[in-house]
Amino acid sequence: MSVASTPRIRLLTSIPGPRSRELLARRESSVVAGLYKATPVAVAHASGALVTDVDGNTLIDFVGGIGALAVGHCPPQVVAAIQEQAAQLIHFSALVGTYEPYIELCERLNAAVPISGPCKTLLANSGAEGVENAVKIARAATERSAIIVFEGAYHGRTLLTLSLTSRTAFKKKFGPFVPEIYRAPFPYAYRYGFDEATCVEQCWQAFERLLVAGVDPDNVAAVVIEPVQGEGGFIPTPREFLRRLRDFCDHNGSVLIADEVQSGFGRTGTLFAIEQLGIEPDIIVSAKSLAAGMPLSATTGRAALMDTVHVGGLGGTYGGNPLACVAAIETLKLIEREHLLERACRIGARIRERIAEVPSSDKPPYLGEVRGLGAMLALELVRDRQTRAPAPEETLQILDCMLQRGVIAMRAGLYANCIRLLVPLLIRDEELEEGLDVLTRLLSL
Repeated sequence: MSVASTPRIRLLTSIPGPRSRELLARRESSVVAGLYKATPVAVAHASGALVTDVDGNTLIDFVGGIGALAVGHCPPQVVAAIQEQAAQLIHFSALVGTYEPYIELCERLNAAVPISGPCKTLLANSGAEGVENAVKIARAATERSAIIVFEGAYHGRTLLTLSLTSRTAFKKKFGPFVPEIYRAPFPYAYRYGFDEATCVEQCWQAFERLLVAGVDPDNVAAVVIEPVQGEGGFIPTPREFLRRLRDFCDHNGSVLIADEVQSGFGRTGTLFAIEQLGIEPDIIVSAKSLAAGMPLSATTGRAALMDTVHVGGLGGTYGGNPLACVAAIETLKLIEREHLLERACRIGARIRERIAEVPSSDKPPYLGEVRGLGAMLALELVRDRQTRAPAPEETLQILDCMLQRGVIAMRAGLYANCIRLLVPLLIRDEELEEGLDVLTRLLSL
């Protein structure tokens, strides 16, 4: 059903407008060329799901800071907490001493993660740092070095996490990479052209071959996996595949690390996506929506495992900054108070309903698959329904057209042929419908 209301999209100029072009020119002359920008939006301010650029255009945000804004732009409770904390303590460093927001947040996370038994948490600045810390802990705990990851995975852009990351487009010219990283096929059923059960079986056979032909199981410190692949195209890991990984780690003495940097904190309809997939990891890494856009990550795991690292082996100057900690505490409260887990499920269901209403196209690009969990959804576009050949250029064209009509979105996928939807969970119904009107109209052309 559509929600009638006054349109929230307000376009005074083309995107980018004249003032935006000025700022983009300054960026080009002063910022490194290697820093990618998905859109030419030059933002002035934002609230909820609405972004206003420096030319006065108001757009609806369907990408939410690449998944960092589950609670939307500038939620008042978070802003107030940051302002109050800034007047008391901006920085001290947990390496120097102790401050309550760091402790309170760790206590909340230890209680919130779907890991049985006592847990402990380490705070850092980014998802990549969180993953690196998880790998360091796993290696210290097992006294092994090998890490198994998966095709399509994205774990960050530092040298270690880039080594873990799959897509070659991120890795050009940066080698040699960190050794003792081994990559297994991921059960991406749509791309393989199999049903899920067959895909799981074939990928598991390949995983077992890896343990014979690629890496000695006795040297495997950890398996790192995204419960829902992010950059890989929002592909949920099949429950049966995760169950087998859990069994392997239990019998082999390896650590199972869940990278929930993008899927965590309510985005999928549960606080962590892995809650829907039937197994417990040993360590969970969270970031992005953890602190409403403030730079913060958390590595949370079984206490006995987390405490195997020697004193001084973990930490960083800014990790667990007081401003980021209070933002995360308020974010957790907001998720509960506003029932955002249920809201994520409703948003996801509504998006699927609207996409299902789009008439089947008689020319490429075709909508190959809609997938994800909750409000973490992707639309995979292909040039051919039979071969499922990816349509990256056409995907980019649709995103550009969306932007010119006032909706900000972004690509994902190993072949850059997926429209990624990460709608802020506090988006108003009428804003969601208005944004979906733009998307579905373009898919119908």
